[in-house]
Amino acid sequence: MQKILIIGAKGMLGQELVKVFRRDKQYAVTAWEMADLDVTNQKQVAQKVGKLKPNLILNTAAYNAVDKCEADQKEFALAKKLNGVAPGYLAAVAKKIGATLIHYSTDYVFDGSPEIDLEPAGCTHSCGSCHLHESADQRSLPEIGFREDAKPKPINNYGKSKLMGERAVQKEKGKYYIIRLSKLFGLPGKSESAKRSFFDMMLEAGKKNKEVKVIDEETDCFTYAPDLAKKTKEIIEAKKPFGVYHVTNSGVCTWYEAVQELYRQAKLKTKIIPISGEELPRPAKRPFISTLINTKCNPLRSWQAALKEYLQQSAKSLKK
Repeated sequence: MQKILIIGAKGMLGQELVKVFRRDKQYAVTAWEMADLDVTNQKQVAQKVGKLKPNLILNTAAYNAVDKCEADQKEFALAKKLNGVAPGYLAAVAKKIGATLIHYSTDYVFDGSPEIDLEPAGCTHSCGSCHLHESADQRSLPEIGFREDAKPKPINNYGKSKLMGERAVQKEKGKYYIIRLSKLFGLPGKSESAKRSFFDMMLEAGKKNKEVKVIDEETDCFTYAPDLAKKTKEIIEAKKPFGVYHVTNSGVCTWYEAVQELYRQAKLKTKIIPISGEELPRPAKRPFISTLINTKCNPLRSWQAALKEYLQQSAKSLKK
C-alpha cells in the first residue's frame, strides 16, 4: 500500500484528488489543509512530512488572486511565499524521504507569444493539390500554443510566483511531476480560501442579468478538476518519466466563446456582449495566447463535454 499526502485537500482540485485516490484501496490517503500544515514554514514541513513519510506528495496549495497580487506588493510577497518558496520546501523533504512530489502550476508562466509553426510538415507552399490542411482528424494542422519544453516568460506577478515554484522544485533534483493546468473549474472547494471558478461566476451573472459583457480575447484552454485528478493518478501509475506535463481538456476558446457554450448548455437566454480587454481594465496583464499543448499524455475529453458533466454535478450538489 502506498501512503499519499494531499495538501490543500479542501480546495477545488484537492477534494477531487482525495475522492480519486480514496476509491482505490492500494492507497492510504492523508488529507491536509493549511490548519494541518503551513507549507510556508520550512521547519514544520520538514518535521510533519518527514514524520509521516508518504510515498507520494500532491501539492495543490496555492495563492491564486491574480489581480490582487499585481496591485498590492504585500499580496505579491505572500504569493511568492506560497507559490514560489513553499514548493521548494516540499521538494526538499520529498527528496530526503524518497517520495515523489506532484506540484501543480499554470499556463500563466508564459507570455502569450508562442513560437508558431504556420505550416504542417510536408508543405510545398503550392496549394492547388495539397490536402495537408484538410485532414479529417486535424492531425496535420499546426497547433498554436506552448509545449512542455517551451521557455517560460511570465508577464504578471502571479505567473512569476508560479515559475519560482517550478524552479524551486526542479532545483532539488528529486522525483517530481510539475503539472501545468489552465482555467481550472469544478465544484467549489470547501476551504475558506477556495476560489470560485469562472463558470460559477458567469452562471450566477447570467441568471441575475439580462445581458453580460465578456472579454473576447485571451485564447487558452480549460481544465476540469475531476479529469485532472484522474489524469494525475494515471501519470503516477503509468510511471511516466519525471518532468513537466500539460493537462487540459481538449479544445481552445476565448472567455466569450466559453460563456456562449455555458449559456447554451444551461439554456440561459442572457445576451452576451463581446468586449476587448481594454474595456475591462485589470491590474494584471494576461497572455493573449496561453494554450498548453500536451505532447506526453493521452488527451482528455473536450472542455464542452466536461462542462456538461460539471453542470449536472453542480445541479445535484444544489439539491442536497
